[in-house]
Order: sequence, then structure tokens, then C-alpha cells
Amino acid sequence: MRNSFPASGFGPTNMDGMWQAVEDLKSRFEKRSGTRAARGELRSSVLALLAESPMHGYQIIHEIEERSGGNWKPSAGSVYPTLQLLADEGLISAEESNGRKIYSLTDAGREEVAGSEASVPWESAESTTGGGFAALPKAGVELAQAAAQVGRTGTAKQVQEAVKVLDEARRRLYSILAQD
Repeated sequence: MRNSFPASGFGPTNMDGMWQAVEDLKSRFEKRSGTRAARGELRSSVLALLAESPMHGYQIIHEIEERSGGNWKPSAGSVYPTLQLLADEGLISAEESNGRKIYSLTDAGREEVAGSEASVPWESAESTTGGGFAALPKAGVELAQAAAQVGRTGTAKQVQEAVKVLDEARRRLYSILAQD
């Protein structure tokens, strides 16, 4: 982190730095609209949505954003080329209605959806984390806020204990990445 704190604890002179560190951490984790999804997730999401009902492009964007809890909002620049590709593959068709193209699945598209075992991103993220896309960043920010509270109101002994807990949490997080 940009701001480091002395091992002696967080006194009144160090609190501005502590709160700046919490704000830095929070800004790194805050929800970013339009974040990228993994390869193929937009395609499977579009097909899944069109299996429910015909939609125009901006409805698809809105549905993905809503179902992902606002954590993924694909751009029109990625949705419309995907729609064109799916149309070229014969999986969807487009009809003009009130000046908009309404997309729907073709028979081949329905077969593709029925035969696909791929889950849509908003379902897989929620089932594996229990909290959806935002669970980890939210937990990180809450941890930083708790650390700031200990730094602001805790005794020197409590601050030392909190540092040990945070060091252990950091080691355990890295051990998760080290697992197969």
C-alpha cells in the first residue's frame, strides 16, 4: 500500500494516513460498471436470456446488469457484435419492431441452449461464493474498516493483536491461491 504505518501503533498523528489507506483499498474494490467477463460468458448469457423471451440489445444489457447485481454491464460494443455473430451462426434471428431489432432464438438456438451445460455468469458466481460478484471486495472493505476502527480506538496491545490477525488472514488468502 502507498501508506505505511509504524509498528508502534496508530496514534492521533497517524489516523489521517490510516483512513487514506482504507479509502485507497475501498476505491480499488468499488463496483466497476462494465467490467469484462470471461471468454464465452456474454455468448452464453445472451442465449440464456433469449431462451426466456425475445429482447432487443439494450434489454439484454439491462438484464445482465440487473441479474449480476450491477457488477457486470456489458457494453453495446460487445453485445451487438455478439448478436450479429449468433445471427450469422443461425442461432438467433432479428425482426424489426418499432424501429428496433428484436432478437429471438431459432430452432438451432433452442437446441444449442438445451444441449449446453454452461451456466450463466450470475448463477455460477452466486452459487460458488454465496454472495455473488461483490462478495470478496465487500469483505475486503469491511475488513479494512474494522482495522481502521481498531487503529482509531484500540490500545497498543489491541493494535498489535489486530496486526497479527491481519498477517494471518493475508497468509491464508495466499494459501488459497496456492491450492490446486
